[in-house]
Amino acid sequence: MARILIVDDETSIREILRQLFEYEGHEVEMASSGAEALKRIDSAEPDVVFLDVKMPGMDGLDALARIKEAAPGLQVVMISGHGTIDTALEATRRGAFDFLQKPLDTDRLLVTLRNALERKGLSQSVEALRSEVESRHEIVGESFQLRQVLERLERVAPTDARVLITGENGTGKELVARALHRLSRRRDQPFVEVNCAAIPSELIESELFGHMKGSFTGAVQDRPGKFEQADGGTLFLDEIGDMSTAAQAKVLRALEEGKVTRVGGQKPRAVDVRVVAATNKDLEEEIQEGRFRDDLFYRLNVVPIHVPPLRERREDIPLLVAHFTRMMAQKEGLPQREFTPEAVARMKELDWPGNVRELRNTVERLLILSPGDKVTLADVERLVGGGQAGAGIGPELLRAGSFAEFKDQAERAFLLQKLRENDWNVSETARTLEMPRSNLYKKIEKFGLQRED
Repeated sequence: MARILIVDDETSIREILRQLFEYEGHEVEMASSGAEALKRIDSAEPDVVFLDVKMPGMDGLDALARIKEAAPGLQVVMISGHGTIDTALEATRRGAFDFLQKPLDTDRLLVTLRNALERKGLSQSVEALRSEVESRHEIVGESFQLRQVLERLERVAPTDARVLITGENGTGKELVARALHRLSRRRDQPFVEVNCAAIPSELIESELFGHMKGSFTGAVQDRPGKFEQADGGTLFLDEIGDMSTAAQAKVLRALEEGKVTRVGGQKPRAVDVRVVAATNKDLEEEIQEGRFRDDLFYRLNVVPIHVPPLRERREDIPLLVAHFTRMMAQKEGLPQREFTPEAVARMKELDWPGNVRELRNTVERLLILSPGDKVTLADVERLVGGGQAGAGIGPELLRAGSFAEFKDQAERAFLLQKLRENDWNVSETARTLEMPRSNLYKKIEKFGLQRED
């Protein structure tokens, strides 16, 4: 059990985080301002602090600096609803353990907390969190395509061979990476995840390799990078295809030498890390276009694993629906309703462009909004729609009172679908839409878009 301090001026955010962490068995203290947080730290002696950036009075960055002065070893995770590259960079320079953007994702919160506790050395809390996260990431299905994935996974997991996992967004690439770690000899060591698409180029070297105190303005203490955090365990480089070519060169050198040097440091540090990478891009095509290094590709692609899209393994949909229904009843407190055969048959016919992730969100919506004891075909038709699941484009748009209202509703539905497809990664969604990230944030706020899970 860990002691957690939540600092946010929004009561709703504090309550959501409190309920999540208390459900996991942790002690939670709350503060509504930076000044109050400094007082709580002395009395509560927390293990991890979740600190909002934008607050009246003393903002989160100033509070972070004061906290690190008072307790240099305390792990502080910054959270922000309007995160920018400059803000993330400044938070890292001031000693933040990680930087999370709102809307907050439950699984990512638990993973971040687990990693922070691993740094803290709380093995009992780490093990409880690992079990919770893994239960949320069970690989479900009996199709021939999935059996091929599992057979290759089981063969390569006990080795230290590098693995490159490919597949569309939402297919479960992270599940495969976690299973590789869980079945390996490194299972009791850290599993450290890095979302390469979410790390600004200005931060990538410090994030991966760490930095020394005084190496740049705001570097108030030595900070290990992700390679060092994963020493003895597995480093999962998610969305490796979005990493800049400059960062690719540094990763290649670390893989070749088995050593990393912190920013501002002189002495290389040996690391024993198994690297697993994942991407939704065709890296061979990226190589042809000059956007990815062929030498890094060959280093990573020792054993390739391709995760098929859900439309290619439709026979797994009934099992997945049953799994999500059971999991949500146990973990989320939702009613455990039965899906009628006709409802499941209709769900098997849908295209699921967002793959398993979209199916999960749809099952949750149906469990919440279906009025009867069972989820019926009529519920699926009413709440999911026609050929595309989850897009929300249907009769509702045709009932718009004006053309302006129609355009707003269509734009909202389109952006919501794209955010779901990219697991609410705002940077990746903006890149996909060829839209400035600041504009996407404004539209999210305009339409009141919120992550369902």
